[in-house]
Amino acid sequence: MASNRDLEFLFEIGSLRNLQRGWRQHFGMDCANVLEHTLRVIWLALILARKEKVNNEEKIMKMALIHDTEETRTTDLSYIQKVYVKADDERAAKDLLEGTALVDFYQDIFKEYKERKSLEAKIVKDADNLEVDIELKELEERGSQLPKKWQAVRRMVRNEKLYTQSAKELWDEIQKADVSS
Repeated sequence: MASNRDLEFLFEIGSLRNLQRGWRQHFGMDCANVLEHTLRVIWLALILARKEKVNNEEKIMKMALIHDTEETRTTDLSYIQKVYVKADDERAAKDLLEGTALVDFYQDIFKEYKERKSLEAKIVKDADNLEVDIELKELEERGSQLPKKWQAVRRMVRNEKLYTQSAKELWDEIQKADVSS
């Protein structure tokens, strides 16, 4: 039987469907909410894990599930907001999971993801970044245009922020992809 904290956690996770991505404010594009983003990050992380020959898919899925859960309490801050606001992601995640059957996710999974030292954490961060590029490609197909300066930023992410070769190759493929094929 689920405890009250487990149910509270599930309701709070459900609230991610109401949380818009931070960059929507600045680009005015109708994009996926945080819950939709998370689902595709999970799938992307699994694909990258297989390409990188990482066998611990359970860990990859857990890490992808939790990668943005603290945003139920901190929101998805945009690049401008991050200049002025420092979200306490660690405290938010710890408090969110405290008293639930998933409390071990904080110590075992969330912290490892945020440290970005393990290959699994790097793969999930790559998936998080690539999901943005997939969404931008979909938005472009619907007629939205990313401002020119942000196209350069996304190229910089590819060259300097993606950890794995598989992610860089997938980024290149995303740029050439036909969304409607």
